[in-house]
Amino acid sequence: MVPMQAVLGVERSLSGKAWRWRGGNMELPGGAAGLEDDIVTQLLLSRGVPREDLDLHRNPSLRGFLPDPSEFRDMDQAAQRIAEAIISREQVTIYGDYDVDGATSAALLIRLFRLLGHDARHYIPDRLLEGYGPSGQALVRLGEEGSSLVVTVDCGAMAHEALGMAHDAGIDVIVVDHHKCAPDLPRAFALVNPNRLDENDLAASHGHLAAVGVAFLLAVAVTRTLRMRGYFADRKEPDLLGLLDLVALGTVADVAAIRGLNRAFVAQGLKIMARRRNVGLSALIDASRLTRPPSCSDCGFALGPRINAGGRVGEATLGVRLLTTEDPQEAQAISAQLSRLNEERRAIEAAVQEAAEEQLSAQHNRPVHVVSGRGWHPGVIGIVAGRIKEKTGKPSLVIALDDENGQGKGSGRSIAGVDLGAAIIGAREKGLLVAGGGHAMAAGLTVAEEKLEEFSDWLNERLAGPVARASAQQVTTLDLALAPRGLTPELVDTLEIAGPFGVGWPGPRVAVGPVHLIKADVVGSGHVRIVAGGNDGGSFKAIGFRLEDTELGQALLHGASGRKLWLAGRAKTDDWGNTPRAELHLEDAAWAD
Repeated sequence: MVPMQAVLGVERSLSGKAWRWRGGNMELPGGAAGLEDDIVTQLLLSRGVPREDLDLHRNPSLRGFLPDPSEFRDMDQAAQRIAEAIISREQVTIYGDYDVDGATSAALLIRLFRLLGHDARHYIPDRLLEGYGPSGQALVRLGEEGSSLVVTVDCGAMAHEALGMAHDAGIDVIVVDHHKCAPDLPRAFALVNPNRLDENDLAASHGHLAAVGVAFLLAVAVTRTLRMRGYFADRKEPDLLGLLDLVALGTVADVAAIRGLNRAFVAQGLKIMARRRNVGLSALIDASRLTRPPSCSDCGFALGPRINAGGRVGEATLGVRLLTTEDPQEAQAISAQLSRLNEERRAIEAAVQEAAEEQLSAQHNRPVHVVSGRGWHPGVIGIVAGRIKEKTGKPSLVIALDDENGQGKGSGRSIAGVDLGAAIIGAREKGLLVAGGGHAMAAGLTVAEEKLEEFSDWLNERLAGPVARASAQQVTTLDLALAPRGLTPELVDTLEIAGPFGVGWPGPRVAVGPVHLIKADVVGSGHVRIVAGGNDGGSFKAIGFRLEDTELGQALLHGASGRKLWLAGRAKTDDWGNTPRAELHLEDAAWAD
């Protein structure tokens, strides 16, 4: 096998990575002229799109990507049961998780019921008091209060005990989930999950869907079932496309892979979101101070965190209430409350992160970072785990210990190529965990404090090989190289045509240079701000978020004076001021001299 050629000769960048092309060589001195394939075509090809499918992916639509929902196990059974509940006006409760995926999934089904002329209640567990997943006591109580059908969303795939209690109490439970499943499934009336181990190949190929995406497929199946039963003979069918704003938000905020059907969900959902038809979502956009149509990054970094803040440090039901309300005043009040909670969450997160990072030096050579502490707020440990993972390049678990019950609640984030969710399920099956599950890139767990050290050792041994292989393959992949004058708002607009971008469909990364640094300083919370100029007379701004304490950040701040560099990152448009200018969100750099 011929080794891949280093881009611009960079075998070791300032962050220690080799530079490689993601697809073909696209070196553009100052623009896009002269390419055999245009930039968008090259971006699509380099992300695995067959040439014959280019048109399908240039404008991803539901028509092109939506599978027949009946391909999924238990889908028809679930749709029939929900249709019966709607026709007979049964009391139904949607039991959601407390994060954005759970809130959007629950809101989608509640809105579906409303469009179908029926009301559904909601139940969102308290993160601190009840923890993740369905509670048997809560399910039984919902039955006692009159709900003959409960639909769990974004949870339930591993809830054997809770669903067993509901079954014994005569309550039908439909599980709509996307988390990894064990071979032995819980006793549910129906369990719809593309990650069931007994799924067929077509359904299993949709294992990257967020729960809200699975809920949308269920909405399609329910509507079709009611149509076949003549339900719409005297009423209008629901506009399911109008629910795609919720699907887009939940998919992006849950960091689901933006490929295949998810690309269609997000691309079309952002269009619906821009129309501001959802009163609550519109208020949230205003509270986030967005003056333009929301983008993928806005869903992940502005809208999603605010909804998550309710479940993390506030009231778990705020997200569902916001996304289902039709009252503008209520929507404005909840959005303002979520914004305040998000600021509170940031302060709590910063304190936990500082305490967690103090433990890292003692774990320098371990393949997986497992840190724990008393008094850490369980609502922010997932965010902190993600920060540590980004900083160290290793899978990370952050565990909040509770003296009252002698247990710890943990949340983990992984790196590409290391399936953390499967490892957590394996640890649970070995008796090392009280509970645990997740997917490849993220997982949650409950561990007895006396088992914490044994669990940590087992996890490091289990993942040592995969982490070593993944770390050895870490590179900075580039899509485009150009001179400074080629970094323009027009180029940014061209690159965006190949979107939406996210996990599994990475945004284009460009290398710009050679440049010299005109200015380099620190702004905000450890962000490195740069002004760079090139030999072609072009200059631009760049910013590296949270880079100050990294080797890359220190090199740019203190070691780059008088030297030539290549800067790599995401090309973005800065809308401040009267004239839009292109800038670079910096991710890596390398010497060019």
